[in-house]
Amino acid sequence: MTTTDTDRTPEDEFGAPLDMLLVNSTKSFASRMMPNAAWARMAQSLAGKPVTVAERGAGLVKELGLIAAGKSQRAPKKGDFRFSDPAWKENPLLRRVEQAYLAASDTADQLYEDAELDWKDAEKMRFVLDNAIEGLSPTNSPLLNPLGWKALIDTGGLSALRGAKNFARDMASTPRIPSMIDPDAYTVGETLATTKGTVVLRTRMFELIHYAPQTKQVREVPILLVPPVINKFYIMDIAPGRSLIEYYVKGGQQVFAISWRNPSARHRDWGFDEYGESIVKALDALEVITGADKANIFATCSGGILTSMMISHLFATGHGDRIAGLTLGVTVLDQSHAGLGSALASERGAEAAIRSSASKGYLDGAAMAEMFAWLRPTDLVWRYWVNNYIQGKSPSPFDVLFWNADTTRMSANLHKDMVTMGLHNTLVTPGEQMMMGTPVDLSKVECDAYVLGGISDHICPWQATERSAALLGSKNNTYVLSTAGHIAALVNPPGNPKSSFRTGPVLQDQTPEEWFEAAEKQAGSWWPHHLAWLNERNGAEIDAPTQLGAPGYEPLAPAPGTFVHEK
Repeated sequence: MTTTDTDRTPEDEFGAPLDMLLVNSTKSFASRMMPNAAWARMAQSLAGKPVTVAERGAGLVKELGLIAAGKSQRAPKKGDFRFSDPAWKENPLLRRVEQAYLAASDTADQLYEDAELDWKDAEKMRFVLDNAIEGLSPTNSPLLNPLGWKALIDTGGLSALRGAKNFARDMASTPRIPSMIDPDAYTVGETLATTKGTVVLRTRMFELIHYAPQTKQVREVPILLVPPVINKFYIMDIAPGRSLIEYYVKGGQQVFAISWRNPSARHRDWGFDEYGESIVKALDALEVITGADKANIFATCSGGILTSMMISHLFATGHGDRIAGLTLGVTVLDQSHAGLGSALASERGAEAAIRSSASKGYLDGAAMAEMFAWLRPTDLVWRYWVNNYIQGKSPSPFDVLFWNADTTRMSANLHKDMVTMGLHNTLVTPGEQMMMGTPVDLSKVECDAYVLGGISDHICPWQATERSAALLGSKNNTYVLSTAGHIAALVNPPGNPKSSFRTGPVLQDQTPEEWFEAAEKQAGSWWPHHLAWLNERNGAEIDAPTQLGAPGYEPLAPAPGTFVHEK
């Protein structure tokens, strides 16, 4: 079964850094491109297929002959907008340059497929080839790209000066990639993260935000949002009309959200246990504030990993009834074949990454942002290379990009815990991982579960999130697959006519592909579907509270709080 990405939105291109790539975030881009054993195995495989290689070479030579004679019909694939300027078609020289590049790129892709590498080598070489092929595109050359020449003429040469200034600015600090957003394009709390609420608890690790009801009645059981430990929490409250928090509040939910502190070197000792204990503290606060003895939890990405382990601890200690339901968004618990991050991880690389973060006390978010940019070079690097440097323009404002650039650090101990867990895939086998003094056994997590994936997610492949859902012991375990990527799977408000999702129960012996074929497809956003799921588990309707917080949890600061502003 093959899935396609035909309805890609801008959000699809920009994902929050997934913690399973933490090993490679400590390496430079150049070191990741250097020849290694995967190169040797690919060369050895192709050397064993001389006839195939010769046929590919002869095919390329023949095609180049047709291109030189002006008889080739080769054209960019649908959705490749690099060559959209009419000059690439109408100028004979540029047309031949474009076609020669496309022919060579296709040949390289064919040889990659011919090599028939195992999945780890295939992921490593795909990274190298993608960056080499995309980097060599003639659209990236200021001497060839017609957009650059047109900008030069239109601005009387100022575009070249602006491009040089943009390049110098971007290369002066990490991550050394073209800027995707103007740092002053938005203001958190004014144009982003604007849903009304207040901080009702502040610890050394997090702030807990209680959002103001917007309905006369609310559900008696609250919902707690647990964000990733990298990137700020406000992707769930990105902007009015596109905010999931706003949607839940307007839907009559009592909504609380954790905002993690941006750790510095002095917080190097924060690890799995400390983050798990923090989520429990937040649940304690919800119980006092709302009077409910249980809560729903919605956790995303790395926050989902921590929350799953914490709930395993609750069930192991006899407190699993505190969880009314668990929602996991784009969360990978089973790291086997989980994409490039899993493929690149190794004992030696992991040890080097852990030493690197230990020496600083943290892993820098800028390093992870750079790593993820090179995972999607056309969309996250070269698009902005052309815009910022060749055309001398400023990037267009886009709220998700602003959030994506608002990176945070990861404490050294948590980095070590995450890398070790991912490398050895410890959550798959009961008892191999510990949380707060108890062995983690996800099969004992018996609360109802709602697990969300994105069909074009390049960070948390949907197959891995579906496999992860199967690890949970819930008898009512629903998997939902959205037609979107890592971020658009979350920022997916109703109203987009292209949106749809599939939903179905998770069966233990079912492959992701079998689930896909059996799942029911529905039009629209999954948000209303999830709200209905929550309402079935969030108790009766009660009068909305007239004040936020409670004795001992008095308001401290208006939402989105103070930790969200820490750099």
